[in-house]
Amino acid sequence: MANTQCPTPLADRMRPSTLAEFLGQEEVVGQGKMLRDAIQYDKVPSMILWGPPGSGKTTLAFIIAKTTKSDFIQISAVSSGMKDLRAILERAEQNKRLGQKTILFIDEIHRWNKSQQDALLPHVEHGTIIFIGATTENPSFEVRSALLSRCRVFVLHQLNKEHLVKIILTTIKNKEKGLGNLNLKIDKKTIETLANMSNGDARTAINALEYASSLGKNIDLKMIKEAFQKSHLIYDKNGDEHFNIISALHKSMRGSDADAALYWLARMLEAGEDPLYVARRLVRFASEDIGLANSRALEQAVAAYQACHFIGIPECNVVLAQAVVYMAKCKKSNNLYAAYLEAQKDIKEYGNLGVPLHLRNAPTELMKNLNYGKDYKYSPNYDYKEKQEYFPVELKKRKYLQP
Repeated sequence: MANTQCPTPLADRMRPSTLAEFLGQEEVVGQGKMLRDAIQYDKVPSMILWGPPGSGKTTLAFIIAKTTKSDFIQISAVSSGMKDLRAILERAEQNKRLGQKTILFIDEIHRWNKSQQDALLPHVEHGTIIFIGATTENPSFEVRSALLSRCRVFVLHQLNKEHLVKIILTTIKNKEKGLGNLNLKIDKKTIETLANMSNGDARTAINALEYASSLGKNIDLKMIKEAFQKSHLIYDKNGDEHFNIISALHKSMRGSDADAALYWLARMLEAGEDPLYVARRLVRFASEDIGLANSRALEQAVAAYQACHFIGIPECNVVLAQAVVYMAKCKKSNNLYAAYLEAQKDIKEYGNLGVPLHLRNAPTELMKNLNYGKDYKYSPNYDYKEKQEYFPVELKKRKYLQP
């Protein structure tokens, strides 16, 4: 009978099992760092591991599982819910009575809703479980503040090219768990290209290498590129990187660096961002950062929005490029924006101040009798040089706009 067992994926086989094998994240688990010591001495606190895909969140959890004497339980927030949690908590209570700690690792914790996360809270607080959550999303937005306040947050970053090259070479040479028995032929340039295309994601690099190795022993650039059949750009339109990149675009335009602005624009559009979202941000930028220094900027931004609406992607990409470069090269002024903030500040401080009587309309006889509109100076009759107060009394002669 044929063997129908599916082999373990290469990326899982190559997962480090000790801190000595773990590459990258020195600022989190380097020598002398708190988390490294906590793992080695089996004194792990409740924590959130936040980082992009393939940065080592799950691997760190597995290393903890191998190191700890606690009862280590792993679930995924995608496929687990309250029923699973209740069973785990019952097991944890039993462990507590026996003097054993329970570590609960929840992958993709951001997938759990408010009530599911709230159900964890008292058990973390009372020490029934030590909670480890892994997420690619900003925990400030995706994890309940009460739960977050009881956890340490460790931020993991994308692996750099050198780390990925080491991981790829180890995978190629390892005969026990890797591809060492295949005697693959792959040159340095191809390995570096694979590392670059993986965008800091170790799993992506190993998966692409595994696929390429199935095509032949002599792995070249063409095979590596074939292994990447879709974009691996790290960009979640609803996630943290979305806001990071639009911020970079905005600040590059503000700093008048048209080339950098074009780069961040392309990062968004090539990853599938809605061009109308970018166009709306340009409309805002035109008034916030350029304003009266060049009033045509707002016209350009609105025209870009309309053009994107008319022709859609990919044709509108160059329209947005034109608008972005125009904004970057414009003379800048945030005078309008700063002035509005000052007016906003007065509104919050003084509340709803009454409109001076002379500025009020008087469409009825009663209003006239109450002096609505009395002593108002009609500007055209004074060649627009009348001396008249337009503020409430409490804000008399206020100046928001700078000369």
